[in-house]
Amino acid sequence: MAKTNRVAETSRTRRGLAMRAVVAVAAVGVAYVLFVPTKRPGAIDPAALQAARTSGCGDVTHPAAEAPGGLHLSPGGSYDYPQHPASSGYHDPQPLPADPHVYDRPVPETRAVHNLEHAYVLIYYRGLAPDVVEAIAGLAQRGSRVIMAPYPDLPSGTGLALVAWNTLWECPAGTSAGAATTIAKGFIDAYRGTNVAPEAPRGFLGPFLQP
Repeated sequence: MAKTNRVAETSRTRRGLAMRAVVAVAAVGVAYVLFVPTKRPGAIDPAALQAARTSGCGDVTHPAAEAPGGLHLSPGGSYDYPQHPASSGYHDPQPLPADPHVYDRPVPETRAVHNLEHAYVLIYYRGLAPDVVEAIAGLAQRGSRVIMAPYPDLPSGTGLALVAWNTLWECPAGTSAGAATTIAKGFIDAYRGTNVAPEAPRGFLGPFLQP
């Protein structure tokens, strides 16, 4: 009987230790979410800035004076954005999926704007040479939180548009494959997963974790 009691007591002790371990792990997880800051935008790589100047790209702009998050439409609802491509504003409650990264047809812009809210980078293009599209697509395929799609309504003279939340960088259609990938990588590295977006992921792994 004494042996049985010792076994039962040992079992209870182990269960208690296991429960305390679970609680401790949960507490660490909550603290991580609450207190680990989101990543701030970085500086664009000088090589990307030089490639942009050589290619005739414009400056990085922040189109909206205010860009609050959480502005949801009804599911499937449409919205007439005042600026194209849209970099913030009202959006569908359902973002585009994390995969595929590359589309060969235009995507619903209201859903894409929701991805921007989650700190994605969108790569839009029109009239680029096939080798340029292929090169940028390879870059997009290798990165989390990056989506590439054609955009027939880019402004006149713009062949490539890189978009983060309320952040836009536009380049002409004549941009070469090498320059375009350098420019796109510089933009992605600076803005993907950062708190330029209102619902950016937290922690040092945030930019690489899908929502």
